[in-house]
Amino acid sequence: MSTAKTKIGLFFGSFNPVHVGHLIIANYMATQTDLREVWLVVSPQNPLKNKASLARDQDRLHLVHLAIEDNPRLRTSDVEFKLPKPSYTIDTLTHLQERFPDKEFVLIMGGDNLLTLHKWKNYELILQQYALYVYVRLGYELGELATHPSVKIFSDVPQMQISASYVRDCLEKGYPVQYLLTEPVLRYLDKTNLYRKAKKE
Repeated sequence: MSTAKTKIGLFFGSFNPVHVGHLIIANYMATQTDLREVWLVVSPQNPLKNKASLARDQDRLHLVHLAIEDNPRLRTSDVEFKLPKPSYTIDTLTHLQERFPDKEFVLIMGGDNLLTLHKWKNYELILQQYALYVYVRLGYELGELATHPSVKIFSDVPQMQISASYVRDCLEKGYPVQYLLTEPVLRYLDKTNLYRKAKKE
C-alpha cells in the first residue's frame, strides 16, 4: 500500500522585506488547511528588472529566517537561487518534485496572480499537475480559472492591506514600522540600515 505524500505549500515572493502580512497568510495556510508545512520561497533578483529597491538575495532570505523563527510549520527556501534565471514557477516546481518525490507540492497565490496565470510559462501544465490554493484579495477579480478543478479558493484568509514597498518607504523616511514587522526583523533592519541606506546610494 502506498504511503500518502506530505503536502507542502509553496509561497513565492521577493519578501523585500518580509512583513506580518506575508506571515499571516503563510501561517493560515500551514495551520488551517490540509498542508503540513508552508515553504516561503524567496525569489532571486530578476535580471530584467530594476534592482534599485531590491535587497540582496541573502539579506532577504535571512530576514525570512528571522521572521519565522522556530515555527515548525514554516520554512524558508532558496531553491530559486540555484536555478537558471529568470525563474519560472513551472521549472521550480519540477525541480522540487524531482528532489522531494515523497512530497506533494501545492502552489499558494493571491487572487490577483490567478487572474494573470494564463500569462505564465506552461500554465496549463501547472494546473494539470499541481493544486493551487488561492486567497481572495480585496479589489481583485478571480477570473475564469477560479472554477478550475485544480483551484481551491480561500475567502476567509485574514489579510493586511500593506505592501513591502510601503514598508520600504516608511523605512527610508524614518517612520516607525514596529507593527508591520516582527521584532527580530525590526532589530536586524535597525542594526544594518538595510533599506534606509538604499535611498542614499
